[in-house]
Amino acid sequence: MKILIVEDERKLSDSIVAYLNGERYLCEQAFTYADAKMKVNMYEYDCILLDLMLPGGNGLDILSDIRSKSNPAGVIIVSAKDSLDDKVKGLEIGADDYLAKPFHLAELSMRIYAVIRRKAFSASNVLENNGIKINLLEKSVTVNGRPIVLTKSEYDLLLFFIGNKNRVISKSAMAEHLSGEMADMMDNHDFVYTHIKNLKAKLADAGCKDCVKNIYGTGYKWVEL
Repeated sequence: MKILIVEDERKLSDSIVAYLNGERYLCEQAFTYADAKMKVNMYEYDCILLDLMLPGGNGLDILSDIRSKSNPAGVIIVSAKDSLDDKVKGLEIGADDYLAKPFHLAELSMRIYAVIRRKAFSASNVLENNGIKINLLEKSVTVNGRPIVLTKSEYDLLLFFIGNKNRVISKSAMAEHLSGEMADMMDNHDFVYTHIKNLKAKLADAGCKDCVKNIYGTGYKWVEL
């Protein structure tokens, strides 16, 4: 799961990144209005943490831009501006939650989890598909009742596939999902194939075969059996 942290206080932003990395999220940072606007228009995120007071502009304008383009990312406003007007306006524009500073990082993590779960998986803590059961809170996976151990990249790919079931996903989209903006700097995205191959092997070994289809020249698709 990929998170964009839009926060001009670098120390706070870095502490959020360190904590969320420990929760197995992939984090990217934006410290100015211009940088944040560029990233939300170029990349896809599962959740965006959005400060309102930014160098160069207002976070609410970024939120308006996100929603005007039907961007499905969850948005949590994280701001020291704890006025009722800002909170109401943000929620009216399309924010999913509002968290006032200062806050505990554990609470922030749970807010992010709740937003992603609600948007992607119909608010369920357990996702089931093709005999696979994923406990989103524990980040554990079983296939036909048998636990399997996945790397972070394999787990993220599995959620990405199921969240986009029956849709063809390009290799470049998967590379961006796994590595964020670093994908643009890579000569190729062959590492995606390696993660897919390993994920398919682990699922097949546990009795779940042929879920991931290679669509020649296009990408991959998760098929409900």
